[in-house]
Amino acid sequence: MSSPVIIHVAHRYSAPAERVFDAWLNPAQASRFLFRTRTGNVMQCMITPEVGGGFTVTDRRPTADGDESVFDVVHMGKYLEIERPRRLVFDLTVLTYTEDTTRVTVEVTPIGPQSCELTLTHDMGTPDQARAAEENSRKGWTTMLQLMERELFPRRIGISL
Repeated sequence: MSSPVIIHVAHRYSAPAERVFDAWLNPAQASRFLFRTRTGNVMQCMITPEVGGGFTVTDRRPTADGDESVFDVVHMGKYLEIERPRRLVFDLTVLTYTEDTTRVTVEVTPIGPQSCELTLTHDMGTPDQARAAEENSRKGWTTMLQLMERELFPRRIGISL
């Protein structure tokens, strides 16, 4: 049995933990960073922010840079834990690529009254497909956390990995 593929990324924000946490559950804010890519456009961001509820985020992406053809990447999740403002756990499925479900844990730790650190852990499971996607997933989460800062909390503190 192979060991699970687990990704850890972290980012510091110059915003209170409550604001950072709430951004994950507010569709207007989440649509500005959650699963967005450099060349894609979030077409749908629906969130039911309760345990047992979930989200659907659809990002429309070009088939290739400069190409006018597009495809939709559908991210679906189900919330397992919501402990405001410190912990959010959800199961994630990216239907465009697989029907496999993985587990994401977001932990927000206050550093001071106006700053916090967010640590994201993505348990991608054990399949070979997870190993193949590990580096792209790590880059995607890192980029997403940076985009969250630029879009929602523009005064930068720094990045830690």
